[in-house]
Amino acid sequence: MDRIFRGIMKYRRTNRAKMVEQFAQVKNRPEPKALFFTCMDSRMLPARFTESNVGDMFIVRNAGNLIPHSQHFPDEYASCEPAALELGCVHNDIRHVIVCGHSDCKAMNLLHLLQDTEYGSTVNRRKSPLRAWLCSHAMSSLEKYRQLEAAGFGAPLIFQAETPLRRISAYIDPGDKLSVTYKLSQVNTLQQIQNIASYDFLKRRLEAYDLHIHALWFDIYTGDIHYFSRQSKRFVDINENNVDRLVEEVSKYYS
Repeated sequence: MDRIFRGIMKYRRTNRAKMVEQFAQVKNRPEPKALFFTCMDSRMLPARFTESNVGDMFIVRNAGNLIPHSQHFPDEYASCEPAALELGCVHNDIRHVIVCGHSDCKAMNLLHLLQDTEYGSTVNRRKSPLRAWLCSHAMSSLEKYRQLEAAGFGAPLIFQAETPLRRISAYIDPGDKLSVTYKLSQVNTLQQIQNIASYDFLKRRLEAYDLHIHALWFDIYTGDIHYFSRQSKRFVDINENNVDRLVEEVSKYYS
């Protein structure tokens, strides 16, 4: 807490005036342009690595950057993730939803361990809210990863995109440079696109190409940010050499 208090004092001396000025510009009518789902990992700082300012994005964080599939919500039971989708995409008319996974994700490391039947048993899940969370909402990602593993990591995975008739074909780490849990993290990030698209209250906008879902993957050890290119069918590093091409691709695929 001492460090947090000292940080607040530094903020008061340095950034406070600028932020208050931005708050005054936004006032009570912010117009965020994106809804950003990412992991709660303390190394993930999305506002910093996207250079976002006050009012630019809604950010939702949880263990493993998961968006539960709509099938998990009978009757009126819900959680913050679909509520955030409704708040952002229905009530605030946001057009871009971004899911951002990352390397060395502790939740994905644990998910990989849950392949062991004893480790992931009902008894152990009842002892651990984190295991229960992953077993409830991340097993579809693990199943997709198993398909990848069974194919020798060479064949593409197929994910449902914004509508049932649209598909995403994805080669995961075609250069075979990543560890198995990093591959699982990328698979999990793409699986969330399918989960987001399962919600009926988004159906009209998704079918009308008025709402778009993107996937990013952040390498915390290199600082590189990768965008899933539907044209290239893989995650590509966003850099000075390809950023203009990626902007053109987004314009093509999401217009």
